[in-house]
Amino acid sequence: MSSLVAAHTRYLLLEQLRVPIGLLAGALFPAISMVAFVVPLAGGDPRPATMATGSLMFFGAMAGALIGLSITVAQDREQPWNPYLRTLPAGPLPRFTGRILATLAVTLVSVVPVLLVAVFLTEATTTPVRLLLGLGVLVVGVVPFMLMALFIGFVMTAKGAIAMSQALFFPMAIVGGLLLPPAMLPDFIAVVSPYVPTRGVAELLWAITAGTTPDPVALVALAVWTVVAAAGAAWAYRRDEGRRFS
Repeated sequence: MSSLVAAHTRYLLLEQLRVPIGLLAGALFPAISMVAFVVPLAGGDPRPATMATGSLMFFGAMAGALIGLSITVAQDREQPWNPYLRTLPAGPLPRFTGRILATLAVTLVSVVPVLLVAVFLTEATTTPVRLLLGLGVLVVGVVPFMLMALFIGFVMTAKGAIAMSQALFFPMAIVGGLLLPPAMLPDFIAVVSPYVPTRGVAELLWAITAGTTPDPVALVALAVWTVVAAAGAAWAYRRDEGRRFS
């Protein structure tokens, strides 16, 4: 089974590299935002620069987890190759696992340009241990968004998944404080901000990399979102399995 998972992961990564525009967009947009906004406005202040780096790292990772995965899952369902794989003795698990691992690999690659901008153009600072812990939080933090992506991908067509994932992505990024610090959010958005999942992940990243105190409400909300997203993804998978393969 492990060799099949590795084979599917390698194949899906090659598939991504052959059409690299999505990977480049997910990696370069946060880095360009760093250069355009963080470097001139907060680049000389270590703590704000470090927090902004964590926010934009997660912004890029979230794009791959939510938008990228939802679209590819929906596209897989529309291809004749996918039903054929489900008829094989190994079932859908190797390709499904490979898709998740490939998405995580792309997620980690997407943070590299932001890190390079932070290192060379700002005063952002953290320790190697904190950086590794922050990357661990980043990987764990994309899980609820991958679960949301699976829900979208299993219930919608590819065109619908494109629209829905983007409709969720940008509002959650803005309200969660990824593009503006929470202190700069308008009052009516600041009230809602702790209850969106992006804010919970951001709070953890800021706490680990910049030494801030996380908002407990945001962390509880993140846990609730994760449970709800997991239940939704499981329901959507069973629904798709029952409709197409029962």
